[in-house]
Amino acid sequence: MVATSGASSKAPATATGFHPDTDLDGWACEAPELGEVLFQEATCRGLARLLENCLATSKQSRLGCSRVLVPETLTQRVAQDVLRLAAGEPCGLRGCVLHVGLESGDGCRALGRIVCDASVVPTFELTLALKQESCSWASLRALFSRGRAPGLGRTLVLSSGFRLVKKKLYSLIEATVIEEC
Repeated sequence: MVATSGASSKAPATATGFHPDTDLDGWACEAPELGEVLFQEATCRGLARLLENCLATSKQSRLGCSRVLVPETLTQRVAQDVLRLAAGEPCGLRGCVLHVGLESGDGCRALGRIVCDASVVPTFELTLALKQESCSWASLRALFSRGRAPGLGRTLVLSSGFRLVKKKLYSLIEATVIEEC
């Protein structure tokens, strides 16, 4: 498990202007396949970082906890699935708006929104529903710490499972794709 950093809780939960190609400035390679693989990896890392920042900024304001424990490969897997779903879109990842939420018993609580490229009109939306680990020591510990102030010392443990819902914004036909991972 990886805990999100407590860096800046004042940063907005919305990330804009994500340009993954800047990670590869000055890189020249002869094989286009290798360049594409490197571009995909850099894009995936950048998207995973944006997701981690979204979780870090929403932990106190929207989740009411001091720590969020994230399974080690969760943000990387989400980023890979987002890239896969963006591959067939007219503007690719640049046309994506990613809504991040936490699924709970009474619905899905909004945590933030990631706009991949603010200069492009969105062509599709993805809704990411993260899941809380239901059987963890952290949730049991919360039962015994009822006397404290809300959120103080509370740890949220995320499950390795998530759901992505894709909605095309340009299609006349209602096209929604739901993937459970």
